Order: sequence, then structure tokens, then C-alpha cells
Amino acid sequence: MDSRQLRYFVAVARERNFTRAAETLRIAQPPLSRAIQQLEEECGLPLFDRASRPLSLTDAGKLLFEQAVQVLDRMEEMRAMVARLREAERQRLGVGFVASTLYGYLPEVIRRYRAVRPDVELSLQEMTTIEQLAALKEGRIDVGFGRISFNDAAIERTLLRNEKLCVALPLTHPLSSRTGALGLAELAGDTLVVYPRLPRPSFADQVLALFRDRDVTPAAVQEVRELQTALGLVAAETGICIVPGSVERLRRDNVVYRPLDEPDAVSPIIMSTRRGDPSPEIDLILRLVKEMYRKERIEFGV
Repeated sequence: MDSRQLRYFVAVARERNFTRAAETLRIAQPPLSRAIQQLEEECGLPLFDRASRPLSLTDAGKLLFEQAVQVLDRMEEMRAMVARLREAERQRLGVGFVASTLYGYLPEVIRRYRAVRPDVELSLQEMTTIEQLAALKEGRIDVGFGRISFNDAAIERTLLRNEKLCVALPLTHPLSSRTGALGLAELAGDTLVVYPRLPRPSFADQVLALFRDRDVTPAAVQEVRELQTALGLVAAETGICIVPGSVERLRRDNVVYRPLDEPDAVSPIIMSTRRGDPSPEIDLILRLVKEMYRKERIEFGV
């Protein structure tokens, strides 16, 4: 007596018809009939009253049916338990990131990590820096890449580098023909598009502080939800936008990028982890970042 025979027997008992049971099991009827016959021979008693229409169970069949259902259910539970154990033992790494880091070196770091750790399941989630902090504490991610520095005793922050900012201008902007760096004062007459609108504080506040610290007031400020929307408004000649230099790799029609003549116009790229996290994967990612920076001649932590 094996699980296959029990499955076949239960199917026939439930359908009360060999033809329908064979269809349910997706097998031909002859092997199904042989399996039931073998089971009856092993039990030494008939399990079905074949004279009745539809088929009915004999007393022995009723007893076996009750036990067979319990056995099959228990086997299914065991399979599910083993699957959950296998899933629990599979290593995962959750990575949160702000959208602008995708235009820098993060994708290459992720590619290198996958090459070194092919068995680790990576979960990549776009989220703001504030969302990353909550996700780290709740265990939904293990490492975050953001641009805002927060003091939180539960979070360890590592400054990877300070990325220079640039300005995105409409192609028709009077300053778009300039090839040199632009000062913020030259942008005072424009509408400034900042992102993200929420949650705050965010990169938007970094940009607004940059103007405020230099006593430069934009003609107007328009807040939008994300980088792509901001660049879309720039392309539509609605305003200008201050963005990290790596975003220049995102070529968009009717948008040009110019450097800023402002030494302090930078945005930090910060790697955040749970304080005291012993996972070797965190050290591996940091090592890959440093290797990438050395290759690109970028100073780490500056």
C-alpha cells in the first residue's frame, strides 16, 4: 500500500465513478482500475460495491477512506513543513535604495554581488531614506542606500561619497548654450522643481537649503513626487531642477545638464544598516563598493 494507491482510492471514493476519477487524476482508466484491484487484494476485502450505481463504499472501504484521507492530509502537511523549512534556510538580502542611486554605481555593485553570491536571493526595493530606516528596523531590508543623514542609535551609517550636483535645464533655456559651470545666483529667475514632495525631510530639502544658504530665492518652487516627473517638467520648460551628477547619464530629449560653480553643492550617498548586524553580506557589499570606487578613481568617504 503506497500513497499513489491511496490517492487513486480516495479519488474514486469521492467521484463514485472510475471514469470521472480517472479524468480528475489525469490518467487512463485501466491503470486506475488495476491500482484499486491491487489495493483490494492487499486488504483482502472489497472496497467498493460495484453493483451499486453510483459506486458506493463497503464497510471496509469506508474505514479505509477515513484513514486514507488523514494519511494524505498529513503527508501534504509534511511537504508544506519541509518547503517552509527550505524557504527559511534560503539566504535573503533586502536592499533599499533611492531612485537616483540607480544612475550611479549601485547597479554595478549589485551585479558584482550576484556574481559572488549567486545563491542569495536579492530583494531590491525603491524607497526614500526615511522609509529605509523603518524598513531596516522592521527587518524588511538589510541595507539601504540613501542621501539623507539621520541620527538614530539603531542605525549605522557609512558615508560612501559626496556626489557633485548639477542643474538640469530645458534645451531652450538661455543658459543651456553655456559650457562652463553655473552659479546658483544665475538661476534665481527660474522656477525650481524639487523632489520628492513627501516624505520630508528629503533631497528636496537639501536643494532648498543650498539656495537658502547662498541667499538665492527662486522665482517659484514646484514640488513633485519623483525624479522622472521633475525631469519631465524641465523638458516641458516648466522650470529647472538640481540633480545628482550621475543623473546626467539619463539622457532625455529637450534636457541638458550643466555643472554648478558651487564647491559645497554635493549630495551624500549613505549606506545604512542595522547597528551591530553581524551579517558577512554587509561587509561584502561594502568591499565591493570600495573596489568599484578604486576602479573609477573615486575617493571613498569623501
